[in-house]
Amino acid sequence: MTDVTTPAARPANPRFSSGPCAKIPGFSLDLLSDAPLGRSHRAAIGKAKLKEAIDLSREILGVPAGYRLGIVPASDTGAVEMALWGLLGPRPVEMLAWESFGEGWVTDVVKQLKLDATVRKAPYGEIVDFATVDFDRDVVFTWNGTTSGVRVPNGDAIPADRKGLTICDATSAAFAMDLPWDKLDVVTFSWQKVLGGEGGHGVLVLSPRAVERLETHTPAWPMPKIFRLTKSGRLIEGIFQGETINTPSMLCVEDYLVALKWARSIGGLTGLIARAEANAKAVRDFIAGKDWIADLAVDPATASTTSVCLRFTDARIADGAAFAKAVAKRLERQGVALDAGAYRDAPPGLRIWCGSTVETADVAALMPWIEWAFHAEIAAQTVAA
Repeated sequence: MTDVTTPAARPANPRFSSGPCAKIPGFSLDLLSDAPLGRSHRAAIGKAKLKEAIDLSREILGVPAGYRLGIVPASDTGAVEMALWGLLGPRPVEMLAWESFGEGWVTDVVKQLKLDATVRKAPYGEIVDFATVDFDRDVVFTWNGTTSGVRVPNGDAIPADRKGLTICDATSAAFAMDLPWDKLDVVTFSWQKVLGGEGGHGVLVLSPRAVERLETHTPAWPMPKIFRLTKSGRLIEGIFQGETINTPSMLCVEDYLVALKWARSIGGLTGLIARAEANAKAVRDFIAGKDWIADLAVDPATASTTSVCLRFTDARIADGAAFAKAVAKRLERQGVALDAGAYRDAPPGLRIWCGSTVETADVAALMPWIEWAFHAEIAAQTVAA
């Protein structure tokens, strides 16, 4: 096939960025009119908004009683760092990495905290074999590889009687995948991913086992104020009731509340998961059987339903990185897909965000444009040669 007609249909919303992600359907700034702007987050109205965000998050995610859920600074990165710096040390550590953010946590633990950790890595498109992991150690991993398009399929390999803590970066999984809370001791995410919220705020969820560790362990390194979750050996409970460590944006909190209420209106977690799965299916149905494009995920069982990563496989492509960037630019110039290029550290290709705020009709409308851009770039490459 050397000529493809320009598609007639266009996505109504071309925003396929993997973070910040598309806003909820029907979003407008008018929905944020109830934000207590110019008011202290410590005033009664500020505390009430933060507490409502915590309670709605717990309700929709199905976080068990006894687990603490708090809003913390610096997005998912801040939440993960708080966990690593505050919890690690008493036990040996296993670091699992299969994408760039997991690699970042390895760097923090090995080079910054200087722990003698066992590091297990898998190439992009695959995950570490959990059967090889020693869960009597503390284990740190991402649930969904935002930059590699793969995820942990379930928590079956994590033993219930583990002695170590499981610390899970779930930033592109929370609200779109069913997390097995009984197998996870720490879960972190940012609401700028699956719910399309604004950046800058993280969420930290702690199991009773994680709380016990915090209250019985004193880290060997200095703890910056922004990481401190305990005082005089006791958990600072206020953090998990809306008393944030530093000043949050009440506009961003209001935006999160709007997204949470939308999520509840479509059936909560069940509805959110169904939307993401339908979006990912639209991509994979389109690429099935094509010899020029493929899923970066090797095993369909571990393929992500939010950050779907694609690679070009045509033998005529001379420079994979340049070709993929050119295709992404064509899509952007046409106004059909913004920010759809692969992450800078990932293999060349496209990354289509399929999280729950994206409409399946928009994903389906984008697919013929990817084919059009591919053939247009192949033709341009041939002429240039």
